[in-house]
Amino acid sequence: MTSTKSLLVLLFLACSLTLCICDEETNYGGGEGKLVPGFYRSSCPKAEEIVRSVVSQAVAKETRMAASLMRLHFHDCFVQGCDGSLLLDSSGSIVTEKGSNPNSNSARGFDVVDQIKAALENECPGTVSCADLLTLAARDSSVLTGGPSWMVPLGRRDSRSASLSGSNNNIPAPNNTFNTILSRFTNQGLDLTDLVALSGSHTIGFSRCTSFRQRLYNQTGNGSPETPDTTLEKSYATNLRQRCPPSGGDQNLSELDINSAGKFDNSYFKNLIKNMGLLNSDQVLFSSNEESSELVKKYAEDQEEFFEQFAESMIKMGNLSPLTGRVVRSGRTAGRLTLDFVFDNGMGKRNEIFFRGFMFVAFFCLFVCFTI
Repeated sequence: MTSTKSLLVLLFLACSLTLCICDEETNYGGGEGKLVPGFYRSSCPKAEEIVRSVVSQAVAKETRMAASLMRLHFHDCFVQGCDGSLLLDSSGSIVTEKGSNPNSNSARGFDVVDQIKAALENECPGTVSCADLLTLAARDSSVLTGGPSWMVPLGRRDSRSASLSGSNNNIPAPNNTFNTILSRFTNQGLDLTDLVALSGSHTIGFSRCTSFRQRLYNQTGNGSPETPDTTLEKSYATNLRQRCPPSGGDQNLSELDINSAGKFDNSYFKNLIKNMGLLNSDQVLFSSNEESSELVKKYAEDQEEFFEQFAESMIKMGNLSPLTGRVVRSGRTAGRLTLDFVFDNGMGKRNEIFFRGFMFVAFFCLFVCFTI
């Protein structure tokens, strides 16, 4: 009897050791709490392919969608880190970030996010987080419009909360001063080089009249009419006034890059040198700070230099305060919050099944051990 009990105890310990060994091997060398490029290589090997496919279809249908998806990633990361909180709708104690000043009637692409999530759930249920989905979609949006590619570290968990105040206070506004914009970047752990390089994403996409009207008619902000921004090139300003009247037409769109709004290149920086940046937050990079002005000139002259720094800064931004750890809730859409818990070590449901099987065997061994 004693030998039988000893054998069962040894069996229990062996099961425990097996779980620990398996757990270590599925971390891909990243360790707990770290993001790694191969995070889903076992649990959802087609994850990146699926994201790329859906984004490709969306951008082929509407080129502007590339800029919209990239902007979702940016607005997500600047609030509580890159955690997918931007996707949550208001529910219970959650107040959605979609209603903030930077996002209201502006943030778009949530339907594409839902399409990507549905495709991922069909392939590997409850495995890929929405935070990772947004990060991959941003990279693919760059590539599909002619911009740089980069290896995306993965393994983010999705947030259970949103921050309306964080969205209002952390995301730079179109009419902010240079110092305000820079401080909002440095508060996130990003520097001036990151600011200038990431602003280069405005080489694609459009902006609403309400975001640049003040530059055309009331740059001082004191209510006095006809006080346009003197740094705005005159013929360009005249063209913009045709699309953006003093009142009304808030949703009228203008290209962020007048030369190539659908192509990711360095034309944006060339425009700034000509005083043809659409938003005040764009033009101040050239007109308000010597160091940033030199970076603008460098990227205007050397597109490869810009691409290299943009990729580096995107990786850096994507690593802002990610939620990582052992448990992740991945069963959400771009609005609904569910309680689909899976193990966050790249193994997804496979590891959950293994754990449940292990627990059954372990408790059975203990039961037999103490009843003999």
